[in-house]
Amino acid sequence: MKTLISLEEVLKRKYFDKSEVITGKDKLKHQQVKWVHVVEITEISNLLNGRELILTTGLGWKSNTNLFLSFVNQLIECNTTGLCIEMGTNTTHIPQEVIALAEKHHFPIILFHEIVPFVEITQDIHSILINKQYELISNLESYSQLLNKKLLEIDSHQEILAYMQEHLDIQVVTIFDEKRMEFIPNLTYKERNELLEKIHQADRVGDTTIAKQPVMILGKQFAQLAIHSKNKDITEFETLILDRTVTALAQHLLRDLYVKEKKMSKESEWLSNWLDGNYNENFLNEHLSFNDPVLSIQGGVVCICKRNTNAHSGEIDGTYFKLLFRTVLERYGFHLFSTEIHDQNIFILVDKRSCENWKERMIAAFKRLKNDSSGRINLSTITIGVGKYVLSLNEMHKSYQSAKETLVLQETLNKENKSYFYDDLHLFRIISLTKKHSNLVEIVNDYLEPVIEYDRKYNGDLLLTLKTYLACNGSKQETAKKLYIVRQTLYHRIEKLENLLGYNFMSFERRVAIEFMLVAYDYLTTSKKNKLLQFNNI
Repeated sequence: MKTLISLEEVLKRKYFDKSEVITGKDKLKHQQVKWVHVVEITEISNLLNGRELILTTGLGWKSNTNLFLSFVNQLIECNTTGLCIEMGTNTTHIPQEVIALAEKHHFPIILFHEIVPFVEITQDIHSILINKQYELISNLESYSQLLNKKLLEIDSHQEILAYMQEHLDIQVVTIFDEKRMEFIPNLTYKERNELLEKIHQADRVGDTTIAKQPVMILGKQFAQLAIHSKNKDITEFETLILDRTVTALAQHLLRDLYVKEKKMSKESEWLSNWLDGNYNENFLNEHLSFNDPVLSIQGGVVCICKRNTNAHSGEIDGTYFKLLFRTVLERYGFHLFSTEIHDQNIFILVDKRSCENWKERMIAAFKRLKNDSSGRINLSTITIGVGKYVLSLNEMHKSYQSAKETLVLQETLNKENKSYFYDDLHLFRIISLTKKHSNLVEIVNDYLEPVIEYDRKYNGDLLLTLKTYLACNGSKQETAKKLYIVRQTLYHRIEKLENLLGYNFMSFERRVAIEFMLVAYDYLTTSKKNKLLQFNNI
């Protein structure tokens, strides 16, 4: 549907029957009129938006050719449709320089050889344009109502696209990713590739026969919808129809995702058995192949997300979080299965890509989740534990157990030592195991009690000095620099440490043990469960 009127059509209107086109005759059919202005000044650039038809008597320039040239040049630069000049009153002839400039840019200049009523011309053309806009809005509203009705009845998103294609009689392309694209009507392999290249280059080359728009779901681009017209530019009406269709498509796809998520929640029983290690490799492969015959599995990992709801963070939409988590992680090569236990979402991530970079892909996915544009999820209110990566599906229970251990450790570590991944916790896994089977406080005291007691009694910094000195590999210069103290003060503190821990505390075996105990001390003093201890028994 056209919302503008061509200059060729304007020339068929009343008052133009005796007009003369002296330049730009080859562009009359293509020049579109968006509005009509009557202008009698020469500085006009700041008043124009493009596609205006200008009516004038030439009062602004009269016999000044330079002003006339400047005026026409401004109209050309502002992409106006054409210039209509009433001859006789203020303009008696058109300079050859102006004609040459207009012809060079195929810019239409139209002459009235007798007085015409500018007010009636503007009223006539504006009434046509307003009626076209009204018709556009009516047709758009009618389309939207029928589309909304279809949303309640259809089973497939292709029906939405077919409806738009039938309504506009135009080529429709849906691009989900590099491997999944849909064409309505269908095209040959060669035609598909040619059109995809045009769509890809459209923005760069300014191709007006193509319009495209992303289909956004949960703040992420789920697909891209494009339309292509072979023989003409995309109209404003077609662009608006595209926008309404994209909104409807997003709603339908989101509804499908929610239904899919609800269905997967019902499968939690067999997932629980999988996490408990009750299935063998053959059963799991058969079950997964039945659900997705083309699923290629490289390994997998379990991720547990614990939602920490409080008065400040508010209630988290669990279904929305699962849907967002799935949408993001699947883009990084993981096929997800999810179940829920109390306030924990448990995700089994089956890897479809190389196991060599699984961790880097998960880190990138977590960054995208952290930047969730909807603002409905605050990742800082969610504790995440990722277990160890396993190559066999029947070993997923091992990843699950390590993910649970990671989740527990997350609550006992300070911000500096925290990590989502079991593989990153290193010493803290050993410390946690030691704490389970022995009195960790007592072991730490065996090594660090003299230093802790000295700092408590004299309000000193020996423990910090010891940690920094070991971290700097015994470099006195680097240690003094990091502690912001002079060398002499550091020498005095090291001497104190030798008196309290023994002169050989920097020997290999003793140093390793002390470093381990310093990490254990941090673990115990920052742990939520151990804060009450505070080493009161020292």
